[in-house]
Amino acid sequence: MSEPLVLLPGMMCDARLYGPQIDAFSHERPVMVAPFGLHEKVREIATDVLAHAPPRFALAGLSMGGIVAMEVIRQAPERVTRLALLDTNPKAEAPEIAARREPQMDKVRKGGLRAVMRDEMKPNYLTDGPNTGAILDLCMAMAETIGPEAFIAQSRALQSRPDQQETLKRVTVPTLILCGEDDALCPLHRHTLMHDLIPGSTLTVIKGAGHLPTLEQPDATNEALAAWLTR
Repeated sequence: MSEPLVLLPGMMCDARLYGPQIDAFSHERPVMVAPFGLHEKVREIATDVLAHAPPRFALAGLSMGGIVAMEVIRQAPERVTRLALLDTNPKAEAPEIAARREPQMDKVRKGGLRAVMRDEMKPNYLTDGPNTGAILDLCMAMAETIGPEAFIAQSRALQSRPDQQETLKRVTVPTLILCGEDDALCPLHRHTLMHDLIPGSTLTVIKGAGHLPTLEQPDATNEALAAWLTR
């Protein structure tokens, strides 16, 4: 049996973010999607992921999931057999972005999770495409399932996340850096930076996708992941 694959979702996402990838790869290997719980520190989320993960595993994370994946490999590099970082950012949160989260959290505490997701977050996720409406509806459903407490915890974790550029310089396993060409949240230059930091990494840019290529362009994303899983 092939090595297990651990998938880490983005903020306010669950296994549904990776539906096409679970369909594509679960016939050949164990696939696990790790939720983040209510931890308010990235290091705590990563420690929890490691407590439940197999002894050794391939690791892929998208957006916040990529941020957690970098902390996982920082804490336990000997357990990660290969690394995929999708639409993510290795840097600590910029002060202006961290400050912007405070009014969002206040609105969510007052019952405004749906409004925050609809008006302030979802418009930045996707590029235009025939399935945009359905994907946005799925994002809303995932967020409502996960709930307001998790929104606040995940916001706190992102605010205080560490810079992982030095961590990436030490990565020696096969690594895929992947992003949607039209990603407005984690643009291409963040991914060329990660590609430069990790010797021998592969950079793949998915056309016709924004921040969620796993759903926007699943076939192209799966092709890149399949190549990574067999490197």
